[in-house]
Amino acid sequence: MNFPAYYTLADKAGWWAVRLFCAAVLLYLLLPILVIMPLSFSSSSFLAYPMPGWSLQWYENLFTSPDWTRAAKNSFIVAPAATLVATVLGTLTAVGLARTNFPGKGLLMSLLIAPMVVPVVVVAVACYLFFAKLGLSDSYTGLILVHAALGAPFVVTTVLATLQGFNHNLVRASLSLGAGPLETFFRVTLPVIAPGVISGALFAFATSFDEVVVTLFIAGPEQATLPRQMFTGIRENINPTIAAAATLLILFTTSLMGVLEWLRGRRQQMN
Repeated sequence: MNFPAYYTLADKAGWWAVRLFCAAVLLYLLLPILVIMPLSFSSSSFLAYPMPGWSLQWYENLFTSPDWTRAAKNSFIVAPAATLVATVLGTLTAVGLARTNFPGKGLLMSLLIAPMVVPVVVVAVACYLFFAKLGLSDSYTGLILVHAALGAPFVVTTVLATLQGFNHNLVRASLSLGAGPLETFFRVTLPVIAPGVISGALFAFATSFDEVVVTLFIAGPEQATLPRQMFTGIRENINPTIAAAATLLILFTTSLMGVLEWLRGRRQQMN
């Protein structure tokens, strides 16, 4: 490492100390993840070290067990549907908020992002009491609506951040040339804010895919998702199948974060 000439010995020591501390904190946070992944390949029926041998039986069980396959199917039904609803509503809301100023706009924004700050268990109980009266508990519809409500704030915030640098003269020019509002949105506004929309959609998808508390309250046995199945397995019968599911979820979530980082880089290049 080449330091500037004006760096003293204390400056150099501080530079290395800060980075070593950050590396130690990162390792501390990642260690539980790194520990659980090898256990998914254990030949033992228990989550314990040292492992007696290596085996893929828990991945086989994950892909062949009716309970786990049903949970995976439900996750890939609920999460994309909730993401679609959250992305459409969140994008339209963000565009509307960015274009207009009105009394109480700050209060409305606070209400829109409330699901991000209100404890999830409070949201789960409230939604259960409300949906039970409407007959939407123990249903895919109710589960999708709640997951969409949890994911929409991420879409609103990311799209609003993208719209901060949007040149609204482009919209005025499009309208003056005869394009309608809908055509202007799809041909002018949406291509510019697409990185923010996609980033928000990925956050909404990850939120829905990993959600367990709301699912415990709203979903019935037939709507159990992967996180709920993992939670049930931890309570009733702990075996390395949970580690196998966790490993795949870690890889999946890491891939999503990689896509987000790529989109962030693309947006910086565009700016």
